[in-house]
Amino acid sequence: MTTRGRTPGQPGLLRVLNDRAALELLLDDGPLTRNEIAQRTGLSKPTAAEIIRRLESADLIRQAGTDTQAGRRGPSAVVYEAITDRDLGVAVDVQLVDVRSTVVDAAGRTFPVATHRMSEAEVRSPGADIVAAAISRAAAAAGVDPELVTAVAVGVQASVDHATDTLIFTDGLPGWPREQVSATLSADLGVHVVVENDANLAAIAERNMGAGRAPGSFALFWMAEGLGMALDLHGHLHTGASGAAGEIGYLSVPADARSIDPTATIVADLISEPAIIALAAEHGITAPDGTAADWRQVLPQLPGLPEQHPFTVALGERVGHNVLPALAVADPETVVLHGPTGIAGGPALAAAVTAWLRTRSRWSTAVVAPGVPDTPVLHGARHVLIDVVRTALADRLERISDDAPTPDPAERP
Repeated sequence: MTTRGRTPGQPGLLRVLNDRAALELLLDDGPLTRNEIAQRTGLSKPTAAEIIRRLESADLIRQAGTDTQAGRRGPSAVVYEAITDRDLGVAVDVQLVDVRSTVVDAAGRTFPVATHRMSEAEVRSPGADIVAAAISRAAAAAGVDPELVTAVAVGVQASVDHATDTLIFTDGLPGWPREQVSATLSADLGVHVVVENDANLAAIAERNMGAGRAPGSFALFWMAEGLGMALDLHGHLHTGASGAAGEIGYLSVPADARSIDPTATIVADLISEPAIIALAAEHGITAPDGTAADWRQVLPQLPGLPEQHPFTVALGERVGHNVLPALAVADPETVVLHGPTGIAGGPALAAAVTAWLRTRSRWSTAVVAPGVPDTPVLHGARHVLIDVVRTALADRLERISDDAPTPDPAERP
């Protein structure tokens, strides 16, 4: 995020626009002096001084020493920084049993991630309790007061119809409301809550900082306990009329894939936990003690398997059958294999899927490993929250009084 290229308004009726441009500049590139704010926004020095006066009166910025203290040459001038230790957000990733959460501020700084594995009772508990506990853990990890949290973004294994605030296409989240989900959680927790599909949040992360930065369009396949897909078209997430675009895992197994797994009925069955466990047993992949490996014991071993390994080839064929419907409908430039299975499989699995598609289809779409393999859902929620928290800060600008105290005349340019 940057204010470069923005055209701020002129003093008077467009005062709020000027204030907002300066505040975002300080959030992105601060600390800055008054003269630097004037230069980068294209405003006059007197106008920049008025902006500083108003932002200080609203407790949105504060003095952070002088530029000589920051190692800059020339006459000393006061340096200003945005205040980011209030109106905090918390990003939350709720999987079937694992919950991760982290604090987010308006400047986008990095805070520790709190990880928790829920008990069976916790999994069945109300959604508000799960989110509240995640907020507390994130605040404790960051060393901040949880009372400062005003917004939360939650990634879940479900489609979200934002028009009706409804959760659909989910086999989990037993204690969560299905209707008015964001509104209910917001009321219960006393903070602004945004609920979003986990694959969509991972796609936001990939678009902003990973494999989706260059392509005009890409499809992200979220392969975990279930299967989901996010479709990014030139920077816009296509979620469909009801938020259910990408729920391809519910499609029936195609005829030419039935021989792979006669027990599979939907395409998600081809790459489900039981399917991967069975594949591992077939190809000699065991637990560390030599016994049959479960899903969580198989995935850590995938990064060490080459593209030509029989397990990788077999899994690549199964993933390919899941990818084909998206290629036929959207024909994206790139497919990103994500989620626990995609992250573990990495470039070798992506290569195996590419090889299968080249020999079994007419598509030449690039299939790649994740560019954001570490907590991608949290990274996507973080990008969402930065905008939410900044909007909350910017809302204060409209309440700034024009008779705010004047700045210290002793300040030198």
